[in-house]
Amino acid sequence: MTSQLSLEIPIVDLRDLSSPRAVDQQRASAALRHAFGVYGLVYIRNHGIDDADLNAFYDAFLGFTARSTEEKERLSRPEIWFQRGWTPPNTERAVVAGGQPDFKECYFAAPEPLDTAAQTHFPEIYAENIWPEGAPRFEELYLQIGHTLHEIGLALLRGCARALGLRPYQFEEAVYGGAHVTRALRYLPLKPEQVNTDILWGEEHTDFNLLTLLPGGRFITPEGAYAGRPDDQCGLYLRTRPTEEHPQGIQVPGKPPAGCIVAQVGQELEILTGGEFLATPHVIKAPGAPGWSRVSMAHFIHLHAHQTLIPLPPCRTEEKMRAYSPPVLAGTYATKTLVDIGLAPSASLAKLGYRHYDRLASIRSDAG
Repeated sequence: MTSQLSLEIPIVDLRDLSSPRAVDQQRASAALRHAFGVYGLVYIRNHGIDDADLNAFYDAFLGFTARSTEEKERLSRPEIWFQRGWTPPNTERAVVAGGQPDFKECYFAAPEPLDTAAQTHFPEIYAENIWPEGAPRFEELYLQIGHTLHEIGLALLRGCARALGLRPYQFEEAVYGGAHVTRALRYLPLKPEQVNTDILWGEEHTDFNLLTLLPGGRFITPEGAYAGRPDDQCGLYLRTRPTEEHPQGIQVPGKPPAGCIVAQVGQELEILTGGEFLATPHVIKAPGAPGWSRVSMAHFIHLHAHQTLIPLPPCRTEEKMRAYSPPVLAGTYATKTLVDIGLAPSASLAKLGYRHYDRLASIRSDAG
């Protein structure tokens, strides 16, 4: 697989997207269209995420992960498909992973208010937050950083709408009240006998949401200190769009330029744009040394559960309509995907059809 370290991935200044000068907005929007259309990702500067706050959050998160398994299991919620609270190791798997679960533990929380109507229809993905006891800083920083990432994503979506000739707030309106979620992750240290095997921290996959914001992770030495990569091959890698020259795309290290964070395209945005923007495949590779771990954070912006996934008119052709058919509600799409990756039970799919046949059966029984 080809790997290249110096591609011309655009850097978008967040201030340009909100600038009163049309030329600044147009420059940023054009850069977004190029970045998401060619690479599936963009680097963002002047984003407002403070490194000290991010480090403090990771400190608090590591404090939680250091608790006993028994204590963490009290915050594990399989009945809501692990969409809030703690997800234990060996739970989630990528759709094309061939069955290997990701080598990680996670914590999910929603930093934005929940839509109560959608909560009635999709209670698992619109669940209320749960928090560990005795960790006020963990909760405070989690919500603060998650909200900031969400606001960054909304600004990027306004730029995307402008770039595609849509109404300026078309994407933003479509995600208002969505099942947005922020996830903290800890990738587990490998034992000596596990190093340089086929174990991956996270199998290659594409996110099923609209847009993902990545503020940057931290490697942790066996002694517990933050450090740079233990080797040149480990960590987050993102695969660019296939081209004639590179039919498998190019794997790019997910390490943005200094002072920047990363945003990447999810499946929902790919569908709405008819493939104009392609969902970004990414993988998290384990180091070639035992005892190292990694913490990271991701914020996932989703369409509102009642929005329909179908290419939008500017991107709508007969070919694209066939490629992304049939139309489906975003909440239904999320349910199916959560089953595919092992977080929701397969019985959840029974909710997608008519569930009142028992009424007719009861009537027939009474009539007999």
